[in-house]
Amino acid sequence: MNPVDASNPLYRSRRRLNFFLLTVSGAALLFGLFWLTWILGNLLYEGGNALARATLYYQMTPPPGGDGGLANAIVGSLIMVTAGTLIGTPIGILAGTYLAEYGRGGWLANATRFLNDVLLSAPSIVIGLFVYSVYVAQVGHFSAWAGSIALGLLVIPVVVRTTDDMLKLVPDSLREAAMALGCPMWRMVMFITYRAARTGILTGILLAVARISGETAPLLFTALNNQFWSMDMNAPMANLPVVIFQFAMSPYEDWRRLAWGGAALITIAVLLLNILARALFRKSQ
Repeated sequence: MNPVDASNPLYRSRRRLNFFLLTVSGAALLFGLFWLTWILGNLLYEGGNALARATLYYQMTPPPGGDGGLANAIVGSLIMVTAGTLIGTPIGILAGTYLAEYGRGGWLANATRFLNDVLLSAPSIVIGLFVYSVYVAQVGHFSAWAGSIALGLLVIPVVVRTTDDMLKLVPDSLREAAMALGCPMWRMVMFITYRAARTGILTGILLAVARISGETAPLLFTALNNQFWSMDMNAPMANLPVVIFQFAMSPYEDWRRLAWGGAALITIAVLLLNILARALFRKSQ
């Protein structure tokens, strides 16, 4: 009997099973897209009014019942995210380079990968408590430096994982050709493997930036907040995640509106970073 014959009972049974699984998968997809669309739509609807107000971008945090903006929090977040990225990226790239180039198959590399995966999945509040105990409690005050260090620790495992994976995708024939020509190991890494994997490494950095942009828990224990304009990295500094957390629970309508505007701003920024990272990764493939 022809196995794809419509009269074959096994064939009919498999078609029914295939139709059932496709239906369940499609329903799950629509269910997830429905909630995602609802969340994004509600966020942009509520936050759109605040985003459209020019005062959001040039005035500081308002007093209760006053009309103000989040310029200090926006700038503070940009400063700490930039500092955290500059702290964590070099460490992550160097560690990923060791894992892919120097420690292949060694016990130290395998142990480092395991610990990096643990750190990658660790709750961010644990990182905040760690930085609080080793830095904030020792110096006796909150600061933007402490917040940047906490964000940098969150950047490291993402960059390590991405750098390791991207460098392992570089063909060994390129390494062997360079070594056969007498190229030193460090020069081969700098000018061959890094160039071949630079798009993937950049993708990992963008994903790390997208992750730390909305982190609240680490900053509550490190940078805290500041309702005034401050550029002093050795003092508490305003930041969008903590301001959103505080304003969303306030009884004041203008503060809640600003919380919606800040949430929409972070969501749009993270969405654009993820789209850019996906585009670069697709280009590298």
